[in-house]
Order: sequence, then structure tokens, then C-alpha cells
Amino acid sequence: MSKVKVTQVKSIIDRPKSQKATMKALGLRKMNQSVEHEGTPQIMGMINKIKHLVLVENL
Repeated sequence: MSKVKVTQVKSIIDRPKSQKATMKALGLRKMNQSVEHEGTPQIMGMINKIKHLVLVENL
């Protein structure tokens, strides 16, 4: 599997609870924080739900 780097670029203030929970599950808590994950279908689905809040880079 390829690795992906996910960086939070927009705030989760005033977002639905499900989007906040997805960000927390990915390990993102602060603006401009980055985490690396394996590119599994589950992770990619989570990223797809919050793609308007994050920047995704393939490693």
C-alpha cells in the first residue's frame, strides 16, 4: 500500500459532528498538523468525507 500524508488546512469549527469525528479519528487536531497513513480503502474513504478540509499528498 502507498502512504498518504494528510494535512489539515481548514478549521473544523462550525462543521457537523461526523466531520469532527472523522478528523479526530485520522489524528488531526490542529491547523497545519500533518499525519501519515497507509492508503487503505478505509482511510481513503475517511479522507473523501473531509476532502474540503485537508490537503492530501501521496508519498
